[in-house]
Amino acid sequence: MIRFSHVNKFYGSYQALVDVNATVNKGEVVVVCGPSGSGKSTLIRTVNRLEPIQSGEVLFDGQNVHAELKSADLNRLRARIGFVFQNFNLFPHLSVLENIMLSPVRVNAVKRGDASQTAMRLLDRVGLAHKAKAYPAQLSGGQQQRVAIARALAMEPPVMLFDEPTSSLDPEMVGEVLAVIRSLAADGMTMMCVTHEMNFARDVADCVWFMDAGKILEIGAPADFFSNPQHPRAQRFLSDLHVR
Repeated sequence: MIRFSHVNKFYGSYQALVDVNATVNKGEVVVVCGPSGSGKSTLIRTVNRLEPIQSGEVLFDGQNVHAELKSADLNRLRARIGFVFQNFNLFPHLSVLENIMLSPVRVNAVKRGDASQTAMRLLDRVGLAHKAKAYPAQLSGGQQQRVAIARALAMEPPVMLFDEPTSSLDPEMVGEVLAVIRSLAADGMTMMCVTHEMNFARDVADCVWFMDAGKILEIGAPADFFSNPQHPRAQRFLSDLHVR
């Protein structure tokens, strides 16, 4: 469903992604991990072209995301890729319900009544139906992130991307967000998740990608990666986290 082929990304003279080759299959949950600055967030942001690349291809459902696309075509492509940011990015002047309804109504021309019903169903799924009329400033960080997940799901995307969805949260709020992501994984949603939550990766991922210095150094099943990492850098990373 998502394929990276010889992807290279530069910021000036600094190479953030180095000849990345990897595939996310339909229904697969891929966790991307590694030290800070390893290129994880940059990689996931190339999938919906939030970050341009200098060479290679990123394919989504066979379509080259970084080909020359008209603005409308790019917007249609992005509408099919749910993206959850680490800092929520909710509209502060809109209620929770209105935040979730906005894209279906404006982008997909869904009737407001239908969009409202879908939004309430999704809020119920993430345990926040009682917060429909609240505004983001009235919510905790964990609640805001669950609203952000519901907002992404409202577009009915076939794939969800999570860019460190718990990094801005207090420790007690992390579990409630990861529980929602776990439920999506149980339903067979195709997902890429950049995270430092190694217990979550061990429990939920079908595949773990370990990155450092812009390269994917190791790809493996969680059981193999956590019990017997092959690359010395992965071994050191897990040792530093006291994960083994």
